[in-house]
Amino acid sequence: MTQQPDGTKATGTTGTRRPIGARSAGWAVEAAAFLAVRGVSPNAISAASVGFGLLAGLCLSAAGGAEGWWARALLLVLAGAFVGARLLANMLDGMVATEHRRAAPDGALWNEVPDRLADVAILVGAGAGVAAADAGPDWLGWLAAVTAVLTAYVREIGARLGAAMDFSGPMAKPHRMAVIIGCCAAGLVEGLWGGRLDLMAIGLWVIVLGAGWTAAQRLMRVRDFLMAAKPAPDPGPTDPPGA
Repeated sequence: MTQQPDGTKATGTTGTRRPIGARSAGWAVEAAAFLAVRGVSPNAISAASVGFGLLAGLCLSAAGGAEGWWARALLLVLAGAFVGARLLANMLDGMVATEHRRAAPDGALWNEVPDRLADVAILVGAGAGVAAADAGPDWLGWLAAVTAVLTAYVREIGARLGAAMDFSGPMAKPHRMAVIIGCCAAGLVEGLWGGRLDLMAIGLWVIVLGAGWTAAQRLMRVRDFLMAAKPAPDPGPTDPPGA
């Protein structure tokens, strides 16, 4: 972990990479090696994550207006699978870039911008589905997207100012996507008694509140870092000894 100027370790950080335990799993190592050997670039994997995010958003949006339990259930299952694929791509692009030394000069852009686009696509799509099912306001998905992007914005601003990369939660990216996947699964049961996407609406509110809290906490840690790095004020001239 990176140290702050006062010697303490930054909270919720592991250098410049998000801590993901699955990176060390055998299947993940093999998948990254498979892609690297076949010449798949990290940037292409990052671009694929946007595609998965768009597909997830479209399925979530369509689920709100789907007629019948089976149609909605199929769309929710597909949405959850595409969100999972998006997270997998987000992990593998970094593994191919770092462990297999395939990083491109513009890799930093491809590492961040597709993430934000995928976040917006998924959360806005979920909000559109909720609105179509008359389970929540039509702006809820956009509000969730704004708070999600804000968490990343504060993290990047902090890093630009010299603070450690802060991936802490609640409602950091993996948490947000876990909520969406969980709501997709819950929506299957909800539909059995003719329910709308009420649980998805609740999930979006959880993301809004959690991501807003996360952004505020990260912002306070950046402020603490800057305050700790501020040089002590000059006490001014002092009389020489014996004067």
